[in-house]
Amino acid sequence: MTGFGSATGTAGETAIAVEVRSVNGRHLRVDVRLPAGGESWEPRLRELVGERADRGSVDVTIRLEDAGGEGALELDRERVEALLRALQTLREDFSLPGRVDLPLIVQAGGLLRRRTVPAAFDLDWASLEPLVVRALDELVTMREREGERLERDLLERVQGLERGIEHVEELAPRRLERERARLLEAVSELTGGRDADGERVAREVAVLADKWDVGEEMVRARAHIEAFRQLLDEPAAVPVGKRLGFLVQELHREVNTTGAKANDAAISHVVVDMKNEIERLREQIENVE
Repeated sequence: MTGFGSATGTAGETAIAVEVRSVNGRHLRVDVRLPAGGESWEPRLRELVGERADRGSVDVTIRLEDAGGEGALELDRERVEALLRALQTLREDFSLPGRVDLPLIVQAGGLLRRRTVPAAFDLDWASLEPLVVRALDELVTMREREGERLERDLLERVQGLERGIEHVEELAPRRLERERARLLEAVSELTGGRDADGERVAREVAVLADKWDVGEEMVRARAHIEAFRQLLDEPAAVPVGKRLGFLVQELHREVNTTGAKANDAAISHVVVDMKNEIERLREQIENVE
């Protein structure tokens, strides 16, 4: 799931900024951007992320700057000395009047620079860890809010599947009634209007009933939906994404089999709608941990 968290703080003369971003992904991938000298922090950062996320692409960025105040800027002595030498040479070579003074030097600009970014190896992990934890906690809070919205959407999809199951169960018996009537009419035409062999027609209908029966598929689909709901009721800290993905695969299998057995335009239309709901479920579940 997507999310963002940040935290700032200081350690001595060093200002620390931590940013954590996450986007959707089927597996956990952690990218870490560190200042020079901070490479030793990476394993600990990955461990902290792994304790809070099971899926998604997570980017962790840490920046260090001078803490500011009077020491934030410093005189670029090398530039000033080079400028003085150049101006002195210019005055002497061309016998120019006047003198090199402060206003003239200031007009040249670029004499102040920001102090060198503090080195990461000057900062201990104990100063950094609380900021990382704070940023990650903020990220988790945002992801949990998104998870609540996602859960509502998943439940709407599941309700759509339940309506589809009810519709199939309502339509399925009518196929046999129509087929029985069709067979009786066909036999009557072949026998010149004489009474059809009801027993034989009944046997044919029984064979079709067994061939077209989708009762087991619908029972299993309902069981998968019930298991799906139970997983959504799990505490937020429990990862359920992969198990939800498995149930969606099983739902697709049952609905696909129902479509293959349909032999009925109305049921086929319902199956298409159910497959669309399942595809939306599949897409959304990739965002669930």
